[in-house]
Amino acid sequence: MASKGVVAAGHPETAEAAAEVLRAGGNAFDAALAAASMACLAEPVLASLGGGGFLLARPAGGQPVVYDFFVQTPKARRPAGEIDFHPIIADFGTTTQEFHIGMGAVATPGMVRGLFDIHRDLGRMPMADVVAQTVHKANTGLPMNDLQAYILSVVGPIFRATDSARAIYAGRAHPDALLAEGEALHQPDMAAVLDVLAGDGDDTFYLGDIAKRIIADCRDNGGHLTDDDLAGYRVARRQPLQTAYGDWSVFANPPPSAGGLLIAFALKLLAGTPWQGEPFGTLPHLTALARVMDATNEARAQAGDPAQLQDEAYIERYRREVANHPPSWRGTTHINVIDAAGNAAAMSLSNGEGCGSILAGTGIMLNNMLGEEDLNPDGFGRWPLDSRMSSMMTPALLLGPEGEETVMGSGGSNRIRTAILQVIVNLIGCGLPVEQAVRHPRLHFERGELNAEPGFAAAVLDALEDEFPHQTRWQDRNMFFGGVHTACFDPRAGAFDGTGDPRRGGVCQIV
Repeated sequence: MASKGVVAAGHPETAEAAAEVLRAGGNAFDAALAAASMACLAEPVLASLGGGGFLLARPAGGQPVVYDFFVQTPKARRPAGEIDFHPIIADFGTTTQEFHIGMGAVATPGMVRGLFDIHRDLGRMPMADVVAQTVHKANTGLPMNDLQAYILSVVGPIFRATDSARAIYAGRAHPDALLAEGEALHQPDMAAVLDVLAGDGDDTFYLGDIAKRIIADCRDNGGHLTDDDLAGYRVARRQPLQTAYGDWSVFANPPPSAGGLLIAFALKLLAGTPWQGEPFGTLPHLTALARVMDATNEARAQAGDPAQLQDEAYIERYRREVANHPPSWRGTTHINVIDAAGNAAAMSLSNGEGCGSILAGTGIMLNNMLGEEDLNPDGFGRWPLDSRMSSMMTPALLLGPEGEETVMGSGGSNRIRTAILQVIVNLIGCGLPVEQAVRHPRLHFERGELNAEPGFAAAVLDALEDEFPHQTRWQDRNMFFGGVHTACFDPRAGAFDGTGDPRRGGVCQIV
């Protein structure tokens, strides 16, 4: 039997939801939507109907387009004294990090509008069929796997912050414990919401009963959102950035988000380095990568206009420096689908970490994007009004000279861009098979510190110390370095391939 497609995602149930839709005759976009709905249940810290995301879509034989359904800042600010906005500490074991939650951290969610706009433009199956598996699992219960239980424990103060959150996510081991591996998450209210949305459409969320609940919760509990914010939300359709790397074309998320721009900038710098053609893991290879990461950080900080990062004179300046001069973890998940017709979908989703409370009667935890330090560089409460927020999320599409098609993306906050960059370099620059390209060790350089996963030769890292003296050599592969789930199709062989990144629980199915 001929294959129907390939799916790569961050959870077995997320991938299976997409695979089942492909088996039932849906296309890649139906499958991605099914996976996205399931991710809201199976990966509850990483995806939510109260969050947002991006889809890089390429209809078979057509032009790629980015659907930006990320969150939007409110149209007005409430006085600071009226806002519910407070810090919590997340414990990663080896380090801690401060996040801000509360209804004052909620930006206008785009997830639901995005899913429905994508379905209207590109889908084939009825929405009720697309979300049917999630509805079933939400009603019957879905056991937590080890990675999701760990992530939930890391941000435990958020999911224990309110009675409404504890009612859903409390575990059985101890009154203060959250769901542990193997314990089932039940979400009947979410199942009911998905049923209503599938029947009545997304206006229910932005204009109808769910909208009224969101507005009342914000009004009564210290949030910014009003009915104008929800009613005015629109999905933006954008032309993706296109960059040549070797004889491949790389398409990525364009501004106002930063990740795709930084990857494109880095690829252009790499194209001018003498490393090209050296094997993976050699000193020239790692030196070039670290220098390019350093230059990209500097260029990002100095560019007055993000578009300047695509100016050839600006790129050439940094290319010379890379060649000649010795020089926060976030809740994100990613889904890839390619179907037998050649439709390709790369979808990245995020809820921040969640605001801490559940919208009554829905099972939905709204986002805390206004409390994300990475997304508020000018300081909390100083965000521009009614503006699409930027993100490092970067769904990407690679098109080869013989029609090869690859889609990928990652979670990992500031590490997203370096993780995706390295997988692209591994695939195209080093010519590695996709599984090796994803699983090989990674570097990340930022703020003067070079982080390296195990697997690089110690002698090579030692040699880098002259140029990059501050190094952290990790003992194990870690989700700090992203999770680049990747799916591929080679028309010459008529073969699908792909891999899920084990750093973030990734799985791949060829259907």
